[in-house]
Amino acid sequence: MDKAELRRWAKMVRSGLDIPELSGRMVAHLAEFLPERGLKHILLYSAFGSEPDPSGLQELYPGVYYLPRVDGQGLHIHPLPCPLARHKYGFLEPLPEAPTANAGVLQAVLVPGLVFDRKGHRIGYGQGFYDRFLNRLPKVVSIGMVPQVLVVEGIPADAWDIAVQYLATETGVLRLAPHL
Repeated sequence: MDKAELRRWAKMVRSGLDIPELSGRMVAHLAEFLPERGLKHILLYSAFGSEPDPSGLQELYPGVYYLPRVDGQGLHIHPLPCPLARHKYGFLEPLPEAPTANAGVLQAVLVPGLVFDRKGHRIGYGQGFYDRFLNRLPKVVSIGMVPQVLVVEGIPADAWDIAVQYLATETGVLRLAPHL
């Protein structure tokens, strides 16, 4: 399947899943994984639609949390809590006037995606925000959040695609690439 077909397939599969229940299990695994590695500064994402929701992690693990805000072709980082507004695509993001943080403080980034492969490549919504962002942070631990059924053998990858190092699924956190 090409990327467009994989995107359609993943949306159809995900629409039939109990995402709140799966999200809770993914978050529970992350709450064990992060402290084992001493990761405290964590970039969450604001889930929308049928995406797995990482927000429950804040209740289970006493880290320092951040949310991204889309600005043009890039992401700005804002420490939580901060004032939020709904983006035109429907997810919540920090207001532009909210305090910002230097992305260099991040130790882990939770990455949304529709489908991931066993090498850490993913298909998102096609804008490339996370690929550009992760490219600037080579030492950060990147973790995709995805239901196990949406982990496939291979995804067509482009030269600019940045693979995640781990996948958080409802069955555990899977290591895909060496931690830097």
